[in-house]
Amino acid sequence: MFATPLRQPSSGSNRTAASASASLDGQETPFQYEITDHGYGKDAVKVLHVSRKGPVHTIQEFEVGTHLKLYSKKDYYQGNNSDIVATDSQKNTVYLLAKKYGIESPEKFALLLGQHFLKKYSHVEEAHIHVETYPWQRVCQEETKASTTSVVGQGSCNNFSSIDNRSLHNHAFIFTPTALHYCDVVIRRQDPKQTVITGIKGLRVLKTTQSSFVNFVNDEFRSLPDQYDRIFSTVVDCSWEYSDTDTVNFSRAWQQVKNIILRNFAGDPQVGVSSPSVQHTLYLSEKQVLDVIPQVSVISMTMPNKHYFNFDTKPFQQIVPGDNNEVFIPVDKPHGTIYAQLARKNLNSHL
Repeated sequence: MFATPLRQPSSGSNRTAASASASLDGQETPFQYEITDHGYGKDAVKVLHVSRKGPVHTIQEFEVGTHLKLYSKKDYYQGNNSDIVATDSQKNTVYLLAKKYGIESPEKFALLLGQHFLKKYSHVEEAHIHVETYPWQRVCQEETKASTTSVVGQGSCNNFSSIDNRSLHNHAFIFTPTALHYCDVVIRRQDPKQTVITGIKGLRVLKTTQSSFVNFVNDEFRSLPDQYDRIFSTVVDCSWEYSDTDTVNFSRAWQQVKNIILRNFAGDPQVGVSSPSVQHTLYLSEKQVLDVIPQVSVISMTMPNKHYFNFDTKPFQQIVPGDNNEVFIPVDKPHGTIYAQLARKNLNSHL
């Protein structure tokens, strides 16, 4: 959360000892040292909001981080706290704005928080809000019925995002951690464009066929044979940046991206889809996101391999004669990692 790469001051920021000492909020400091990045905030603020419209209730549970960057650095150089908006006050702001305005989506709530901090405190240069959503979904009618004939893993009420004739519970919910929905919003006082980045984390998928990996570099270091049909499993992490935040439905866009990833990975339920490499599946997913959601300017995706290797039954032919294509050994380390970022041309991003 809020990871920032270390960086050196640019050559244009070199100053003489006199000018450096005079500019550090009146505090004499060694001119060869300079704070090149700074900020502070409150992390892991947990909030649950319940919207009650008659008998139908809707919930949003978030974990929120608020980080502020001030124009002044006198809290660092001088120990002067007069400009600090206490992290406890930031925590209270999360709850008070949730009460005053409600919560529609993590992105809109993050924008609300960031805009509040810059409007309320003129000495705040930048606000960075991070929100992670807890995946609550409504309990559906089938899950509240006792059944002795249902088959584990073949429930009829797994896709809560679809709309059909199922009866969804008015006020009961089930935790469904299929994937994490998160967002980062950065608002800078001197930059009219607000940065909104949304992401999917921990989307674990597996298919048992229609995945291959052949015709790769064959030299003295290679030991892996061509894989004409293998288990394909990965945990997708994906993030994308919006170029337009006024016309996008954030919740619908997140679900669209998730569905596009699943469709390019799995294909038609009866037929499937062939994957010649993880790279190709990843690229097709990113390309379709840019094709379908015009407000997305750039998308980045990582797909690490989660390997499942055949258990070698050749030494045990007296016990289990023949080939083995049913029993596999899950191996998570070491693993291959495949990633790519796809962007519309002539656009800058913060990913």
